[in-house]
Amino acid sequence: MDYGVREPVRLGRTQLLNGRFLGWAEWGPADGIPVLVCPGAATSRWLGFGGGIVDSAGIRLISVDRPGLGASDPAPGRTLSSWATDIRHFVQERALRTPSAVGFSQGAPFALALAAGRVVNAVAVVSGSDELAHPRFAHSLTPQVRGMVDAVAAGADAAEASFADFGSADALWDLIVTTSPEADLAVYTDPVFEPSFRRAMDEAFSQGPAGYARDTVLAMDRWPFDPADIAVPVDLWYGQQDTSPVHSPDLGESLARMIPTATRHLFPDAAGSLLWTYSEAVLRTLLGHVR
Repeated sequence: MDYGVREPVRLGRTQLLNGRFLGWAEWGPADGIPVLVCPGAATSRWLGFGGGIVDSAGIRLISVDRPGLGASDPAPGRTLSSWATDIRHFVQERALRTPSAVGFSQGAPFALALAAGRVVNAVAVVSGSDELAHPRFAHSLTPQVRGMVDAVAAGADAAEASFADFGSADALWDLIVTTSPEADLAVYTDPVFEPSFRRAMDEAFSQGPAGYARDTVLAMDRWPFDPADIAVPVDLWYGQQDTSPVHSPDLGESLARMIPTATRHLFPDAAGSLLWTYSEAVLRTLLGHVR
């Protein structure tokens, strides 16, 4: 089956005002409507989606490596707020006007930080991680995730070191294939998709595990913005078969109530790989907000 994974059309690195570089990959026409991608945990710019759609829809899909992952320079101690600042400069340097954003899995809080910082004009959260440290999830996290949240609350530096000790492309791949439902395994182990996924993970760890560890700290900590203050359209996309313990425990139900501009889309036959199985719906809905 074609899950829309294609080789990037353009690759590059852009220098920010502070001298650091952010690595990126692009698909679609260079003069298309810009859509920024915040990839999932432990992956990089290499793993795109919607390959059969972006050209015909006129989308310039731009996946950006977060600092310390892939081709982006490290930024020790970075935050969700500093990510929004980085992307604001990135957008200015590349003359992207006001883009929209897609946040997949652990990329969701990074995409929402862009919305809260008024860097983007619309957001699609797909199988997104929620604010797991929020009190509304105090009794609904798995013991392992609760332990990660508590570890960050007790001391972010020690937790970050612990996450780095675990982090590797092979360890994360093994975790994915042993915990994913059949609906996701059909995608992730597809003979075309799997090599692309594995390459994206390998590149994410090309500088070591520090970038992944910092991402994980930010995903397990409280958000530095109030979702109620987000004013741009937000679509929350979830599959009812999604079993990931680090995605939203209630599949975006409470987050949709917190964000005044949110619309929740729930699919009974989908799981966590929704980004690749419903990519056309995600992208065309996003375009509907910005056209």
